[in-house]
Amino acid sequence: MCWGAHDRMRILVTGGAGFIGSNYVRYLLEHREDDVVTLDALTYAGSLDNLEGVLDHPQHEFVEGDIRDRELVKEFVSDVDAIVNFAAESHVDRSIEGAAPFVATNVEGTQVLLDAAVNAGIDRFLQISTDEVYGQILNGTFSDDDRLNPRNPYSATKASADLLAKSYETTHGLPVLITRTCNNFGPRQHPEKLIPKFIRNGAAGDALPVYGDGSNVREWIYVEDNCQALDLVLREGNPGEVYNIGSGEERTNLEVTEAILDAVDGSEDQITFVEDRAGHDQRYALETAKIERLGWEPSWSFEAGLERAVEYYL
Repeated sequence: MCWGAHDRMRILVTGGAGFIGSNYVRYLLEHREDDVVTLDALTYAGSLDNLEGVLDHPQHEFVEGDIRDRELVKEFVSDVDAIVNFAAESHVDRSIEGAAPFVATNVEGTQVLLDAAVNAGIDRFLQISTDEVYGQILNGTFSDDDRLNPRNPYSATKASADLLAKSYETTHGLPVLITRTCNNFGPRQHPEKLIPKFIRNGAAGDALPVYGDGSNVREWIYVEDNCQALDLVLREGNPGEVYNIGSGEERTNLEVTEAILDAVDGSEDQITFVEDRAGHDQRYALETAKIERLGWEPSWSFEAGLERAVEYYL
């Protein structure tokens, strides 16, 4: 029997007012009978607006707080069956400007959660990670057991959190699962991110600043597909395992830019090539056989997801 298959569970979602976290909270409340506690510090990346319509849901409780607050975390972890940890600083450019907040939240905050989870004896700890921890790959795909080779401060702190979580599984027997997902897009994404920023700029006739020559390749997944995959791993994944979540939808940054301009009736004259990001990874791509064996596959094509995203942001 899968974990949580029949009983009503209480799940703590940290960072649940951010982009992917808020979409996951909505997914749980729509598709599951579980009670959901959302914990978020409401920094620049999190907003109560992302939870509009579900804040007063009878199965939902929102708590404003920081995952580094040991007493607060201890209080809420003692009363839940599982933790799904989205809470993270995630903006690469900001990590290049200053890495300290990324170490504090992504590493130290994860450690506070792990300690509380061990003490409370929770049933599942799902650590949400990223394909960026593997570094770049010019050909082929990363498997979940490939070595970690992060190349910017953000991905280095996420890799550190992954290793820390794995160590708690080995040392303390904590039932840890780790997911590493490709680039998400969709509703409620922070406006600094590429797709929402370019949709708004494109529609307004403003410039779309593309790093370097635009040849960097990313794999894109619509956030709803990712939420479904994450929930499947939480319930049916094997503790101690890492699950890659990818769509196979690879695009260069220039191709994404051109698709957005086409969708908003913009002009390619709006494309402005700017100095490349320091340490900019050329390509990410994930091998996803393990999660496919759980029965998951993406439902959204890049084009269909982009159409929905354009409707949302405009």
